[in-house]
Amino acid sequence: MSKWVMKGLKTGIVTTHYPAQAETAPGVSPGLPQGGACDDNSGAILETACPTGAITRSGVGVAIDRSRCVHCFRCIRAGSAHMEWDTGYEWASARSDGAALENVFRRSLHIRVVDAGGCGACLNEVKLLNNPYYNMHRLGFFITPTPRQADVLLVVGPVTDHMKTPLIKAYDAMPDPKRVIAVGTCALTGGIFSPTFAACDGVANVLPVDVELPGCPPPPLALLHALLTLSGRTMLRRDANVPAARGGMST
Repeated sequence: MSKWVMKGLKTGIVTTHYPAQAETAPGVSPGLPQGGACDDNSGAILETACPTGAITRSGVGVAIDRSRCVHCFRCIRAGSAHMEWDTGYEWASARSDGAALENVFRRSLHIRVVDAGGCGACLNEVKLLNNPYYNMHRLGFFITPTPRQADVLLVVGPVTDHMKTPLIKAYDAMPDPKRVIAVGTCALTGGIFSPTFAACDGVANVLPVDVELPGCPPPPLALLHALLTLSGRTMLRRDANVPAARGGMST
């Protein structure tokens, strides 16, 4: 027991330095396909290998729709074809006007997390934000159990038919101003689970989404980037691969 105590004292508090510094520890991100120039044969192989349609041939290369990538890595294993890979984790993109996001939130955020029918992978990554390594409290981000105290609705999953009404009720119960983050491939496009009779093809068909975060699942640092983007504390990025907003709230 004394050895563990001494080791803890020597090691000290180990918390990521992100966003003050880039995180360089191995294994913090699975990365995403980047696309780019390639010959016709490689483009055809990569397009065929992708089971979700995230890779399409475009001109003299391939284009990536990150909102459809499920991290199956088939494009990496696709024979002789070579896929460029983005090893980063700053994947969040603003759907709405970036200036509007910056003017709304500056300090602490209270977040209501809703599992709208996900497989559990994205939810597990969200849970990691509370551990000592990521420690989102140091950045002023807090999970709240009630939407009535929430600034942000963080939604995972494709929105199953049974979760559609509870999700809308949670959104309606939030005070203004309020924002929505769609987390993960399922929340953006429905992933491999939709569209079906039992699930929507993403949160944007139910609620107005402000920030989109691809990944299956996105790592904790990508989640932090999404929250920082929403609070106007990092550079807003519009990803050309993210589909245009489908607008409005529907029931």
